[in-house]
Amino acid sequence: QVQLQESGPGLVKPSQTLSLTCAVSGGSITTARYYWSWIRQPPGKGLEWIGYIGYSGNTYISPSLKSRTSISRDTSKNQFTLQLSSATPEDTAVYYCAGSIGAKTIATRERYDAWGQGTQVTVSS
Repeated sequence: QVQLQESGPGLVKPSQTLSLTCAVSGGSITTARYYWSWIRQPPGKGLEWIGYIGYSGNTYISPSLKSRTSISRDTSKNQFTLQLSSATPEDTAVYYCAGSIGAKTIATRERYDAWGQGTQVTVSS
């Protein structure tokens, strides 16, 4: 069974880059048809889908975040990374990584085959 674990700084200063890593176990991030997403939930708000990286390394980012977001991977470590530049307090959220068979651009937990526990990131000076 695939398991996901997010890691990264819990506190980021405004204008800095928010960087998180998702370690995947129980399966390879290069397995055909698997897609690996980042999703976040700001305090008091719903889930927001950020983007994904596919098994072949292709990425797709939400248009609302595309200008300052990148997703990459390290196949040797079986992990993928989110980078969100020019962070603002509005980026404060619990960030989740998730895995699915087939590409997903939605933030509905039940549509994913694996979901991390989430990590709190606060953007504040």
